[in-house]
Amino acid sequence: MRNLITDVAGVLVGHADDARLASGVTAIVFEEPAVAGVDVRGGGPGTRETDLLDPSRTVAQIDALALSGGSALGLEAGAGIQAWLRERGRGFAVRDALVPIVPGAVLFDLLNGGDKNWGRFAPYRDLGYAAADGCGRSFRLGSVGAGLGATVADLKGGLGSASAMTPGGITVGALVAVNAVGSTMIDGGPHFWAAPFEVGTEYGGRGWPASFPASALAPVTKGNPRENTTLAVVATDAILTKGQATRLAIMAQTGMVRAIYPVHTPLDGDVVFAAATGKKPLADPLFALTELGTIAANVLSRAIARAVYEAHALPFEGAQPSWRDRFGALRQ
Repeated sequence: MRNLITDVAGVLVGHADDARLASGVTAIVFEEPAVAGVDVRGGGPGTRETDLLDPSRTVAQIDALALSGGSALGLEAGAGIQAWLRERGRGFAVRDALVPIVPGAVLFDLLNGGDKNWGRFAPYRDLGYAAADGCGRSFRLGSVGAGLGATVADLKGGLGSASAMTPGGITVGALVAVNAVGSTMIDGGPHFWAAPFEVGTEYGGRGWPASFPASALAPVTKGNPRENTTLAVVATDAILTKGQATRLAIMAQTGMVRAIYPVHTPLDGDVVFAAATGKKPLADPLFALTELGTIAANVLSRAIARAVYEAHALPFEGAQPSWRDRFGALRQ
């Protein structure tokens, strides 16, 4: 186990980003079509092809997922991933036509100091293609891909991942781009809200603070609306229906609640995708799915904290500091 979403068999991840742009794309590619669902809780989402993930819709499986910066302009990242898949003969077959199915979601990073004067067409389609072309089982965390330009209320945000296995041998992993209006830190830090779910010292090993002053529960938010969103993917090697995948996404949202405060606000576009590669059967459709969803929520909390812990600050005036800038890089 590498503590990455790619511990789930059949899942690959790739990043492409531009330091001058201060934005990027993360592609999650499935080696074989995967069953998927989605749950949207934020008040200002930017999404692509999420309607077809409804259990009542015709298309049963997807080929990839696209997470991107750029706000609505970043939705073109999915087209780049589609192009890469189509070149490889992947897609939903309609007689002789192939249509790769690539849902996705975007976060707002247009005012983070990067140069967004790209000319007529935004670069996200090309970044999407490059992200897919670089996909593999190992990938970086922190200020990379869709998380390059991300921030939270008081620190630099980023891209995080984590994984775990159920007692029954089902693997579940999470990948998240954290750009929340709220904070991942308790009372300004260095302690993470997700501290109880940490495995080892994967995000510093600081644990809970010695006490919780009243100020810890005062909401800390970014000063500007519409500049936020946390995008997440949970994946598993379980065999799930679309309805079960949707329930998994709903349960995994609890991971955001445990790791970000406040969360699911009118200023966020929080989205969780759930994907199943269909390698291992659940022991039963109710209790085993409940166990899987519970662990998925824990894994997502960990991935969120890792995203902030592994991030580095952008090299622009007024940029948010990283956790390591403010609290030191030593693992305890």
